[in-house]
Amino acid sequence: MSTTRGLEGVVATTSSVSSIIDDVLTYQGYNIDDLAENASFEEVIYLLWNGRLPNKSELEELTADLAENMAVPDEIFDYMKAYSIEDIHPMAAVRTAISQLGLYDSEADEMSEEANKRKAVRLQAKIPAIVTGFSRIRKGQKQVAPKKDLSFAANFLYMLNGEEPDEISETAFNKALVLHADHELNASTFTARVCVATLSDIYSGVTAAIGALKGPLHGGANERVMSMLSDIGEVDNVEPYIRRTLDNKEKIMGFGHRVYKQGDPRAKHLREMSRRLTDITGETKWYDMSIKIEEMVTGEKKLPPNVDFYSASVYHSLGLDHDLFTPIFAVSRMSGWLAHILEQYNDNRLIRPRADYVGPGKQDYIPLENR
Repeated sequence: MSTTRGLEGVVATTSSVSSIIDDVLTYQGYNIDDLAENASFEEVIYLLWNGRLPNKSELEELTADLAENMAVPDEIFDYMKAYSIEDIHPMAAVRTAISQLGLYDSEADEMSEEANKRKAVRLQAKIPAIVTGFSRIRKGQKQVAPKKDLSFAANFLYMLNGEEPDEISETAFNKALVLHADHELNASTFTARVCVATLSDIYSGVTAAIGALKGPLHGGANERVMSMLSDIGEVDNVEPYIRRTLDNKEKIMGFGHRVYKQGDPRAKHLREMSRRLTDITGETKWYDMSIKIEEMVTGEKKLPPNVDFYSASVYHSLGLDHDLFTPIFAVSRMSGWLAHILEQYNDNRLIRPRADYVGPGKQDYIPLENR
């Protein structure tokens, strides 16, 4: 059997959720550039789940359903308070809380299409409350209940900070949610589809996806980008830091992509948002450092930045804790995971690849006393 490390270039399934063709990313046929500039995250959720953009009444219904289902069982937050929360990475807490949600859902094991769609709404609605609730609990603050008249993006920032965001912050966060919503058969999405292909429940599928997203080579990359920027500190330090890193052949997070050859189409939107936000906050050094790093790395390694690189300075400028970057990724990508899970259920076949065996040849059992 022929093998491909990391399944690079292997086509594992068919899907109508999103596509990456000639470095162009689309959701259900809509170019990401068009959606990033014009769509609300709620519209993108509907699009991913239903294959088309909603009309006004459909969007209002989905928005109302999301707002109605944002409340999380108190027992889940009580559980967070019971363990040593200051030592827990937020992604571990989110993974555990999402799994726990299944225990409080009477439809958890109901596999009808209608029940799965209802559970999809509940999961999408509750994950921002889980992320923001964890953040506030570890700071000794009370959880903030969502407001039904706020957008999904604004509600997240409101539940996190206790005050409604300004327009530029809401716009920036909405755009980040749209850009991260789906990305074809990435590691976490593939994990979700493998899980539910066994006909396991939707909560198991999403929990498995979160476990995959937690890794630094997937969702954890933007947190590590911000760590690098913090280590560099000032624009004048960029050149010696990056030169040393390149000379030592160390990996610089936020550059290159397995699929894109000419560059990640999402990066330019976050680059511009980083420029605008750092100008507003008066901390332009984060943008300036990022631009200089991009010039060096792309110039020498021919690796353009990916979506993680500029999302780091965008999230930092929004006042978000650095270790919340990956959970926020999960808040957005939940929409894509659920779209793929629903699609997998609709036309399911157990995913069971083979492995090319490279271990020892024929061996005979040796009794224990003779070993």
